[in-house]
Amino acid sequence: MLSIPKMRYFEGLFHHHEPPMTYESKVIDQLGLVAAMIDELELPQQIDQALVQDMEQRTLSIGQAVKAMILNGLGFVNQRLYLVSQFFESKPTERLIGEGIKSEHINDDALGRALDALYDYGVTALFSKLATHATSRLGLRSRFVHLDSTSFHVDGAYNSESSPAEGVVHIRPGYSRDHRPELNQVVLALIVEQQAGIPLLMKPLSGNSSDKADFPALIQAHLDQLQQAHGVDYVVSDSALYSGDHIQWLDGQGTRFITRAPETIKMAREAIETADLDHMEPLEEGYQGYAIEAHYGSVKQRWLLVHSRAAAQRAKKTLQKRSLREGEEEVKALQKLMRQGFSCAEDATAALGTFEASLKWIQIADYEIEKKLHYEAVGRPAADAEPDRISYAICARASSSLERYEQKLIRKSMFIIATNELDEQALSNLELLQGYKGQVRVERGFRFLKDPLFLASSLFLKKEERIMALLMVMTLCLLVYAALEWRIREGLREQGQSFVDQKGQPTQHPSARWVFQYFVGIHLLIMAHQQIVLNLKDEHLIILRVLGPPYQKQYSAFPT
Repeated sequence: MLSIPKMRYFEGLFHHHEPPMTYESKVIDQLGLVAAMIDELELPQQIDQALVQDMEQRTLSIGQAVKAMILNGLGFVNQRLYLVSQFFESKPTERLIGEGIKSEHINDDALGRALDALYDYGVTALFSKLATHATSRLGLRSRFVHLDSTSFHVDGAYNSESSPAEGVVHIRPGYSRDHRPELNQVVLALIVEQQAGIPLLMKPLSGNSSDKADFPALIQAHLDQLQQAHGVDYVVSDSALYSGDHIQWLDGQGTRFITRAPETIKMAREAIETADLDHMEPLEEGYQGYAIEAHYGSVKQRWLLVHSRAAAQRAKKTLQKRSLREGEEEVKALQKLMRQGFSCAEDATAALGTFEASLKWIQIADYEIEKKLHYEAVGRPAADAEPDRISYAICARASSSLERYEQKLIRKSMFIIATNELDEQALSNLELLQGYKGQVRVERGFRFLKDPLFLASSLFLKKEERIMALLMVMTLCLLVYAALEWRIREGLREQGQSFVDQKGQPTQHPSARWVFQYFVGIHLLIMAHQQIVLNLKDEHLIILRVLGPPYQKQYSAFPT
């Protein structure tokens, strides 16, 4: 313990010198990566060039407001718009957004007016402009584009009970991907390129919209622009696009499509049931198949019959359980049938035939029709006694049907990819498979948008127009996220570098979400004359070197 004189000595050191230096700590985490990618894609500049705004009347430009919303969305904190200012109180806003920008500038009024401006310009048109510029900056060419849609439920009635104004979505119940059909909702349709999963087009749709009706209209309205801006060769979609009318129209427009032929079509079902596995050729690891010529919807097509090893393994697990459960039920049903009496042998045989036709898992190995004599008198009848009644019963033996099991396994393991590209030199069977498998890009995008920590839960805005604009901002978040992931992976591959994965092993394909999580804990110490970045590790530096100087600058010390 210090003595009193010594304590006074140390107190004197502080009292006779300048006051202690003031400092504060700000949180950067992954937001430096996000801000640098937004700047690399020049999103704020493109928005501010497109939208007329009086900068004398505002501190925060519309482009900067959108940048703030993207940063908030990719902060994964589930903040509503009126809390965004609070979100930025702990963030270095001037470093992330722009010189002179403070958290109080990023308020709900500024952000709401920015959403209004996005709607007034046209969210689909503006997003397409931004996506075209972004893919050009990234050097991406979109040979395959993928089309799909999802729904978001909203809180409130909105215009569900009235007709919407022209150009405004009708927020109302419809087919719910969230399994909440009782709620009002809005639908978002996306077209995504395959290389990086960058969304090229977003379109807000009414809550009761139908993929089968809206997908052809989207293609008709935007395909020319997509082809000119992105070099699109093939439009890829799931089976919602495949109907006789749709593919006939697409083919008539000269649009090359890739889609899945559903088994609800008799031709497709028969093609799978008669498929010859021995005739199939390897396509890529885990897939084999062969092409056949098909005519459907008056369109000549190439159908690629594909057998998936992974699908077969999944099907085995489910079919084994199902065959055991339903096979036991069929055996019990047979036993019940065998206890029935029939008036004649023909009726018994007919009933057995009807029953046998309904079987899915067992088969009748052998059977006979037994004649049964019935006597009313008690005791053993006399040898010459005439029966009071005669009935006929089925006596059968069942066995499991390996053939039926194998048929079901093949059906569950196979699918058909349909295209009107007949030239295998232009599009080989392997490329056709890879093009269709790229549909996972848009599906992953929807899973990202529906993350409970993302902005998806923020669909509470008071105006339908602002909800449409917020859907655009959400899609911009997906664009920035996908671009970052692609740049990180490409940079690691090109430079022969690797990043640590969740198990501590080196990888060249980390998800952006994992990189974001790894960057959590990086802070900025702001002192009177200097800013110092804290908690940077060697792994962080690998990512920053791969991404380049603008990203390194976000995590560098510099004078204040």
